[in-house]
Amino acid sequence: MDYFKEFFKGVWQKNPILVLGIGMCPTLAVTTSASNAIWMTIATTFVLLGSNILVSAIRTIVPSHVRIPIFITIIASFVIIVELTLKAFQPDVYKALGIFIPLIVVNCIILGRAEEFASKNSVLSSILDALGMGLGFGLTLFILATIREVLGANKLFGYVLIPGMKPAILMILAPGAFFTLGLLLWAMNVIKSRKALFKRTE
Repeated sequence: MDYFKEFFKGVWQKNPILVLGIGMCPTLAVTTSASNAIWMTIATTFVLLGSNILVSAIRTIVPSHVRIPIFITIIASFVIIVELTLKAFQPDVYKALGIFIPLIVVNCIILGRAEEFASKNSVLSSILDALGMGLGFGLTLFILATIREVLGANKLFGYVLIPGMKPAILMILAPGAFFTLGLLLWAMNVIKSRKALFKRTE
C-alpha cells in the first residue's frame, strides 16, 4: 500500500468538503474566524482518528446488521470526551463552537469514513485515512475562515489588520460563507481542469 498516497488523498483527491461535499454544516457555520476553524479541526480530527482506530480494531467481530448503531455509539463516545474537555479547559472555545461540537456525532465525514474505510481496512491504514481527511477538512476550514475573517472583520486571530479599514460585514454572515465556499470550489475545479488538460497535451 502507498501510505503517502493514502494520507494525502484527503487533502486533494478526496477532500471531504471540496470533492465529496460532506461536512458542510460546520464548514459554513464556524468559519467566521480562523481560531474557530482550528479548534473545530482539532475536535473533528480527534473524533475521526479515535473512531477510525476503534472501528478498524473491532471490524472482524462486529455483526454487519448492527454495525451502524455500534459505529455511532463509538463516535458519540469520542465526541463526549471532546465536549467535556473543551467545556472544562477551553470554555470560550466551547461557547464559540456551541451546538456544532455535539453535532460532530452526525457529521457525515466521521460516519462515512468509519463505514467506507475503517470497517474494511487495517488500523494503520485507518489512522492514515483519518489524519489525511482531518488535514483536508482543516485546511479547507482554515482557508475559508481566514478569507471571511480578514474581509468581514478586518481581523485575523482577533487582531486588527488595517486600522481604520471598514470591513465587509457580509463576509462573516451566511451569504459570505456560501460565496467564499463557491470561490474555493471554482478554484479547485479550475486547477483540476488545467492539470487534466496538461496531461492530455503531454
